[in-house]
Amino acid sequence: MRDTVFTRRSGWIPNVIREDGQLKLMLGAGADANHDPRTFTFPIGEAHLAVIREDLARHLLLWSAVLPLCDAAGTRGRLDEDAAVALLDPVLLSAPTDVDALFQHIRWDRGRLVAHGADTALLDRGQVCAAMRAATETSNGKRAQEYHADRRRTERGVVLGPLDAAVLKYTNQYVHGATIPRRTPDAVEPAQLPEVMRVIATAEQACAGMRIGRDPRRGKRATDKGDWDRMAKTVDAAVRRAHPELVDDAVRTVSFLMCSEATDRTRNTPMEEDEEAADDRADFGGGARKTALSFTDDKGTEKKWLRDDARTATAEFWDFVGERSAADNEVFTIEDEEMGEGIQLQFYADSVARITTARAGEDGTDPEYRVEYSLVDGIGGYRNLVSAFVRGGCAALDQHGSWISDVAEFERARRRRNADS
Repeated sequence: MRDTVFTRRSGWIPNVIREDGQLKLMLGAGADANHDPRTFTFPIGEAHLAVIREDLARHLLLWSAVLPLCDAAGTRGRLDEDAAVALLDPVLLSAPTDVDALFQHIRWDRGRLVAHGADTALLDRGQVCAAMRAATETSNGKRAQEYHADRRRTERGVVLGPLDAAVLKYTNQYVHGATIPRRTPDAVEPAQLPEVMRVIATAEQACAGMRIGRDPRRGKRATDKGDWDRMAKTVDAAVRRAHPELVDDAVRTVSFLMCSEATDRTRNTPMEEDEEAADDRADFGGGARKTALSFTDDKGTEKKWLRDDARTATAEFWDFVGERSAADNEVFTIEDEEMGEGIQLQFYADSVARITTARAGEDGTDPEYRVEYSLVDGIGGYRNLVSAFVRGGCAALDQHGSWISDVAEFERARRRRNADS
């Protein structure tokens, strides 16, 4: 038989129940193996009940002190009732100075007290009883999150000014700097918002015209890390020049916002760009205008493209790469069988090979091919090569890199590049 003896309006603050004639404190904390909340109880006396009824601050302090014991019980362990009972008199019945001294030597849940209105300055000085004079029954979880975020910054030696804090709140990264940023102007005090918007305007002007392209080597939705780094560096430099008072955390959150928004624009844009469509369908004066192409990967998968297909060759090829590229599948080939030429993209080595037919096979003999290699600088370099090949064949690749036919010489060049980087 269980009856509720005392409860506060906030359902999460521990209740007092009477179970089989005995007073107990009951609280929910943690979760079991099925992620359902766990409930713990331990016995208390009438004197403890009297303090819990009349003194919200002591009630919350007891909750804060017991929660670490609940955490220690884990998903299926038992609460250490002896340890919980041993906290009752020191927390509920002792003088404030003794309570403060106790909290210097036990584990306790600081965030729980902050969420219920604790004075954080007094709390940091170890004056827990005085800190709880303004305690409230209602909880403000965001206040506790911001407090913990500030403590983590303090540990790193970071002190935020008013504008720093406002910028972080605008980008929704005040509490969790690793979350994807977004614009939350309502989180900023109206008086500070114009100054925050000047910072944002500086960043927007700095990266106007810049974009972050796709990197299908890492999947269909992946984007170019090199483009991201260049945009972040550009925004960082501009914001630091215009607003030298900002701390690194604030500057980084602004560049993170600009890069994230650019990435979203790229992911929501069809693979076909207008300039790619024009390139694919143009006649480049003597170039090998492509009418049919074959795409293959290192696993033997093949895909055909024809000139009258709805999508451009470059868009189809990069979609093919995005779908098929993996750690064990990093070689992709585009071949024009009619012209007897093709290019092989070797993502694992940041290199490309172009293959042209030196002599066609006759009377049952195999054809002879000329193979040349070139180093490639990131996904942007690969994009240029693919676009040039699609619109003009191997001849159009002359201006894109230094082509080396000797394999040993190319390997030396690749090792030098890797050593320099």
